[in-house]
This record gives sequence, structure tokens and C-alpha cells, in this order.
Amino acid sequence: MRHSGQRDLPARYAQQAGLPLREAGFSMIEMLLVVALIAIVAGVSIINIGPAMRNARVTEGHQITIMQLRRARQESIDKRRVFIVTFNTATNPHSIQIQRREQDNTLTPIVQLSLPGDIQYRVEPGVPTNVTNTPDQFGTAQSAVEFALGTGGNNNEIYFQPDGSARDNQGRINNGVVYLARPGALYSSRAVTLYGFTGRIKGWRLQNQGGIAVWN
Repeated sequence: MRHSGQRDLPARYAQQAGLPLREAGFSMIEMLLVVALIAIVAGVSIINIGPAMRNARVTEGHQITIMQLRRARQESIDKRRVFIVTFNTATNPHSIQIQRREQDNTLTPIVQLSLPGDIQYRVEPGVPTNVTNTPDQFGTAQSAVEFALGTGGNNNEIYFQPDGSARDNQGRINNGVVYLARPGALYSSRAVTLYGFTGRIKGWRLQNQGGIAVWN
């Protein structure tokens, strides 16, 4: 059993050998080094988190758009009703809305989802505008929402039919594309295309290929 006055063996041997005793703990230099390393790691993390968060928000807006279009199409098939998708760009935040047309022609709201605050349905300067280079070769990127192409119908509405096709407000096949991006960031641009005859929905991302903006 250890007595209260008994020294630790390493300390007693060091004293007998004439060696200096070392106090437990960290020196000031060691503490400063640790603090400096923590500051460097935190700074690098902050630098990397910003772009990652911005990229995550544009991806979220893209997925909201794709999933709500797919939802409206699937529910039109399941419920045997016309489901109307509307893109709202007049006020911020921009949003996508789904309504169901009832048998008496009244409209029942289903859902309205907003894009993340810094993401908009928009065409950034620099995206391809030649029809051969636009997503699915739909439109010429003159506006953020380009549906009812060539029909003269309402370009910001899509009417999904019970057979899965998409039509405009006049009942004609509705092909088109919607663009979204973070203002001022060309390569944040995304797009979603709709092939009206089959209701096929496809997502696109703008990429820099050798200094040329290309949709993939």
C-alpha cells in the first residue's frame, strides 16, 4: 500500500541520478502549434464548404423539378385524371406547382414546392442557344421555361394525361425544356426536358468541355 509521503518511483530515481524533473502537461509552444493546426484545418474546411453548399442547393432545385414532373405524370396515370404542372417565376422564390383537374373541371391543389432561395428558373448568359446544342434540341434558350414549343400554347404549363403523355392548354402535344441556375454562375446551370408524346423526362447539366459549354 502506498504511503502519502512516498514519491513516484520514476521521480525518485531521476532525483537520485541528478536528473531534472519534468512537469506533466504541454508546453506553451506545443499548445500554440495545436491551435495553429486547428485554425488551418478550419480555414480549409470553410473554403471548401461554401462551393459544396452552393452546388448542393442547385442540385436540390434540379431534383425538385424532376421529381415533381415525374410525380404529376405518374399520378395522372394512377388517378386517371389530368394533372397540371405550373412553373411560377413571377415572384421569388420560384416554385413548381401541381394541381389535379376534377371531373367538374375544378382544380384541386396538390403541392407547391419552392426552389432554394439562391436558385431560379433562368437562362444564364453563355448557355448554348443554337437548337442543335440545346437539351434534346428543344427551343433556343430564349426563356427559362420553354414548353408548348411550336404550338402557341401557354409555355409555363404542362397538362399530363391519363395515358402518360403531356399536352398544352389547347390539348396539343407538349414538348419543352425548363432551365434553372444560380444567378451569375454559368456552370451551375441545369435543365429538364419533357418529350410530350411519351412523357419522358430527362435531367441535364451544363459542363465546360475545353472552354465550350456543353449539355450532358
